[in-house]
Amino acid sequence: MNLAARFEIEDAVKLPRSGAFVLAPNHYTEIDPVVMGVVAWKLGRLPRFLAKASLFDIPVVGALLRSSGQIPVARGGSARGKGPVQAAERLAREGGGVIVYPEGSLTRDPNLWPMRGKSGAVRIALEQGIPVIPAAHWGAQQLMGRYSKRISLFPRKTIRVKIGDPVDLSAFEGRPLDSATLAEATAVVMDDITALLEDIRGEKAPEKRWNPADHDQHETGRFEG
Repeated sequence: MNLAARFEIEDAVKLPRSGAFVLAPNHYTEIDPVVMGVVAWKLGRLPRFLAKASLFDIPVVGALLRSSGQIPVARGGSARGKGPVQAAERLAREGGGVIVYPEGSLTRDPNLWPMRGKSGAVRIALEQGIPVIPAAHWGAQQLMGRYSKRISLFPRKTIRVKIGDPVDLSAFEGRPLDSATLAEATAVVMDDITALLEDIRGEKAPEKRWNPADHDQHETGRFEG
């Protein structure tokens, strides 16, 4: 990755150097997990992800995922092994960090702006009392386009990253974690991520965030992550 891209990381000091946290970045290419994994590593934190449980059944790959502390999650959100809830508890207890993409899959916004988020990041944060750190990056699409499987290594690309302040979720503390509360809290996280991306791109995002539910079922099913 260092040969393929140079990383310009703004406000790197905002990523906690110790203690548990959820890092919540935007998601628009298949290579994003590698990009944010490199960013976390450069900033001195071991990157952990919520990964599809089926990946843990692949020889060698599964062993590497388990040994590096990745968290298996089965399709539909059910748990495998310790499961995401137990893993989050361990994360908080051990002071680790996990990278969770609130969008759940690659954004379907035509211009790669963040779309409507899902509740995984805020649920972990609110249940465990740990901060959500928003982040945005831009430039990975030059390495690998959305839905592409091909990497463009030359010429060397520039990936800009901006780390935000912890999302203020104080308004939701002590409230029942029902669907309404989680949706409202997730919208706050997505607003912060979008604002960071606006700064990087130097332009304004659409006033209305892309919502897959507003589009036909064929499109939603085709790109389900």
